[in-house]
Amino acid sequence: MIGSDIAPKVILNKQTGEFLFEGVSMSEDIRIVYMPIADWLQKYSLNPNPKTVVKFKLIYFNTTSSNMFLNILHQFNEMYKKGHNVIIEWYHLEGDDGIEDAGIAYSSRFTVPFKKIMVSSFE
Repeated sequence: MIGSDIAPKVILNKQTGEFLFEGVSMSEDIRIVYMPIADWLQKYSLNPNPKTVVKFKLIYFNTTSSNMFLNILHQFNEMYKKGHNVIIEWYHLEGDDGIEDAGIAYSSRFTVPFKKIMVSSFE
C-alpha cells in the first residue's frame, strides 16, 4: 500500500518475510487502513516465513493508530510465542522522544524482541 499524507506506506512482503510501516498515520477512520492489514497478518500467521522482520519507521501517529499498532504487534507477539522467529525493528529519528518513547512502551507490553534504532533520517 502506498502511503499518503494521513496513512503510512505499508509493505507486506510474504516472500521475504519483511514488513514495513512508514510515515504518518492519522486517518480519522483508521480501520479502513488497518483492518485489511490485520486480516492479512492473521492469514500470514498460519504459515509464516522462517524469519519475520517488522520495521516501523514512523514520523507521527495519532491515538487511534496507536491502538491499531497494539493489535498488529499483538499478532506478531502471538506468532513469536508459538515459536516463530519474529523481530520488531522500531526506528525513530534522532531527537524524536515521542516516537522513541512509544517504542519503549510497546516493547514493554510484549515478549517479541524489539530492536530500537535511532536514525538521523528516513531514506
